[in-house]
Amino acid sequence: MKSDIEIARSVELKKIKEVAQSIGMPYEEIENYGRYIAKVPEDLLDEEKLKKSKLILVTAITATKAGIGKTTVSIGLALGLNKIGKKAIVALREPSLGPCFGMKGGAAGGGYAQVLPMEKINLHFTGDFHAITSAHNMIAALLDNYLYQNQSKGFGLKEILWRRVIDVNDRSLRSIVVGLGPKSNGITQESGFDITPASEIMAILCLSKDNVDLRRRIENILLGFTYDDKPFTVKDLGVAGAITVLLKDAIHPNLVQTTENTPAFVHGGPFANIAHGCNSILATKMAMTYGDYVVTEAGFGADLGAEKFYNIKCRKSGLQPCLTVIVATAQGLKMHGGVSLDRIAEPNMEGLSEGLRNLDKHIRNLRSFGQTVIVAFNRFATDTDEEMELLREHCAELGVGFTINSAFAEGGEGAVDMARLVVDTIEKQPSKPLHFTYKEEDSVQQKIEKVASQIYGASVITYSSIARNRIKLIEKMGITHYPICIAKTQYSFSADPKIYGAVDNFEFHIKDIVINNGAEMIVAIAGEILRMPGLPKDPQALHIDIVDGEIEGLS
Repeated sequence: MKSDIEIARSVELKKIKEVAQSIGMPYEEIENYGRYIAKVPEDLLDEEKLKKSKLILVTAITATKAGIGKTTVSIGLALGLNKIGKKAIVALREPSLGPCFGMKGGAAGGGYAQVLPMEKINLHFTGDFHAITSAHNMIAALLDNYLYQNQSKGFGLKEILWRRVIDVNDRSLRSIVVGLGPKSNGITQESGFDITPASEIMAILCLSKDNVDLRRRIENILLGFTYDDKPFTVKDLGVAGAITVLLKDAIHPNLVQTTENTPAFVHGGPFANIAHGCNSILATKMAMTYGDYVVTEAGFGADLGAEKFYNIKCRKSGLQPCLTVIVATAQGLKMHGGVSLDRIAEPNMEGLSEGLRNLDKHIRNLRSFGQTVIVAFNRFATDTDEEMELLREHCAELGVGFTINSAFAEGGEGAVDMARLVVDTIEKQPSKPLHFTYKEEDSVQQKIEKVASQIYGASVITYSSIARNRIKLIEKMGITHYPICIAKTQYSFSADPKIYGAVDNFEFHIKDIVINNGAEMIVAIAGEILRMPGLPKDPQALHIDIVDGEIEGLS
């Protein structure tokens, strides 16, 4: 089979205005970024029209380092829905340069189920990530300058919360010292870098309903505390207007197309293990304005992405998914069944059967939100009929729909059965109204403990002294009503990345809490999760090159 990039280059792309016109979008309103990419202005969104659209969430079992294939399944489902005559659009997150040049090599789908042009989407795209990086670091520079210029007046901050960001995996930047050298270089102080998908600006962009809301949220960003314990925000800095200007184009959703010219919105890119893991509300609602069926995904396993999709994104936007599709692979199930990573591609019915407990736990969790669930088996070439039949029988026992996704190898034709099952399930047994894990009026600790116990399976939740002090600050600020966003490993229900399967009755430790006052959520950091990843021993960057004028190594 051809490589992803070879398949991508073989597709005859439509001009992006033709793609827009195919879904009834006034193409003269969109802003071209070349021939095949466009920005769509927010005023094309129609709240009344989108109420008629059917929203489908794609999530997955607990992740493997090779991934489970949510994006490929999401794109494949949209292709399949269009194959059976439905007007479907897919809404996805933008890839980060960090993983693309680190572990993954790309995040635009795979095989014959990709969003295109994949090279541009995987690289600089429309510059949204760079705009977010610039806006975030502009705040850092302006804050440092404010402190430098006002130190002679006795002004200072007892604690500075605002770090810097860059869209590169760089462990050396996790903790740094700035302002070294002569006094004219600024105030010497500790700082550090997170990766851009962990930026509060990224979360704000993805949760804002328009430019006015964007500016309001930027004003509310908490930068630190004064010596008399008063919050110091971007509004106090007086630069919210300038930061909004840097993001004026980035807030508009990006329109592209799939390998079969299906419209796709790709916008925003927070990670689900360190942020809320969903594409922008604006992009999802824009897709729902113009599509009868909209497929979206949330990052990593359902314990991370889906939980935050419901408890944060849907709670704040009013979105109500009609159905949730959970993606499973034979290799992923075998890993969770205790099979060693170097043997998961080999047939192992016992390991596969044992790994089903991980799937079952995710299904129980999804049903607790009121969701109707179907299982999509993402087929690999090494999978056997016996393995697929075992999973089919297991789903039948659970009363859960089961389908096989072959879109990677066959495009839309390989997702027709999945599309039919999705349509039939939505018509006969749509999801109930969302039931959230916690109430807004719950305390911060109650919210953390409900997610940790009910979704993850923890029996004991502990807090560092730093986390407890942060909770006291949150109570003092009167923002306990914010939803919580737990940052933890994507490889386990627990905070230990080496514990696979369906672990229960473990201790769950909250190491720190970050107050995202602009994004209006509380980020609780569990275990040893890092907001700035490092590069692997063999980074994908070693395999990315330009050969005869064409990019190689992206996938």
